[in-house]
Amino acid sequence: MKQNPFIKYLTGMLLLLLLSMGAGAQEQLNTYLVRAAENNPNLQARFYDYMAALEQVPQVKALPDPQVAFPSFTLPAGARVGVQQYKFSATQMFPWFGTLKARENVAVQQAKVKYELFEETKSALFNDVRATYYNFYFNEKAIRIIQDNLLVLERFRRMAAIKVEAGMVSAVDQYRLEMETGDLENELALLKDQRQVLQVQFNKLLNDDRNQPIDLPDELWETEMAQSKTAALDSILNQNHQLLSLDLQQEALRFKKELAEKSGKPTFSLGIDYSIVEKGAMQPKGTDSFMFPKLGLTIPLYRSKYKAMVQQVAYEETANAFEKQSLSNSLESLFEIAWKEYLDAKRRKALYLSQTELAENSLSILETEYASSSQNFEEILRMDRKLLEYALELEKAKTDQQAAISMIHYLMGN
Repeated sequence: MKQNPFIKYLTGMLLLLLLSMGAGAQEQLNTYLVRAAENNPNLQARFYDYMAALEQVPQVKALPDPQVAFPSFTLPAGARVGVQQYKFSATQMFPWFGTLKARENVAVQQAKVKYELFEETKSALFNDVRATYYNFYFNEKAIRIIQDNLLVLERFRRMAAIKVEAGMVSAVDQYRLEMETGDLENELALLKDQRQVLQVQFNKLLNDDRNQPIDLPDELWETEMAQSKTAALDSILNQNHQLLSLDLQQEALRFKKELAEKSGKPTFSLGIDYSIVEKGAMQPKGTDSFMFPKLGLTIPLYRSKYKAMVQQVAYEETANAFEKQSLSNSLESLFEIAWKEYLDAKRRKALYLSQTELAENSLSILETEYASSSQNFEEILRMDRKLLEYALELEKAKTDQQAAISMIHYLMGN
């Protein structure tokens, strides 16, 4: 049974992918990247576009099919040497020298363009999978942080209830706790609704309808960019698959221009006529046969058509050059945004680590003061809310950093 070409290709590609990934903290995500590469229908569509383009190559480099004719004579055709009974004619057309090679070169370059579009689709898919995975991680982490915070508020509620019963504080402290608890429960419900949306989005990227739970790490790994900003930008301008596809299109247009110029050259035909003649009255009985070679030439007289073909390609080359310049500018702008987000996430991560520690120390002191003097309960709630915000912002900074790195790697064609 013939192996599916997409699976055959992926066998080698995914082996290299897994060897480059290795094991470690990102093992769960790496597994999902492999599944996405195997199952995503859009990626498979682009692969078979490429395979179809490859099949164009043997078609365009072949000679035209020969023409064969068998004229039928209702009445035998007379000739001085006898009566012509049958005739056979065969003709083969030959384009101008180098025309077939130019056609082949155009088809090969266009197939390479399709391959780069396939690689671009794969890079974009991997970036989407990573970004959705990070969003899902943050959503789950936020759910756990809020649930833990609700437990803290429950401890405060029991503390406030004891003091209210003892007449040490008013019931306002309890009302404040109920209000804060209600706000957090609403945020928690929203995050749980968002969980379903993100899970469906993630599974659709993998083309998986089973809606299985997503395997997440307890703590998101923390990686840094291995390249400097200048080196990363150079990689984008040299390795981005969209830019590479435009380079290949420009090369295809160069061969297409050559083909257009050769289309204005003559084409040749070479053939034979083979006739069977029955001898006439002045000749002995019997039959004879005659073979005549023939050479033909097609002359392209209407030059305006061929000049327009060459000029059309020249315009397409100019358009392609401008498109590449525009794309390079756009990619550089996207890179600047991603690099800014990467640096910003690193700064926020350091900030909220420090802020969280300060908030925890402050909350501990305020709790002790409230237990002894029954004061500053409103400040306790405010500090608890701050601690919650810092905890969420810290996890958001971690996911934003990895998402920015993912975006930069996508722009680099990875």
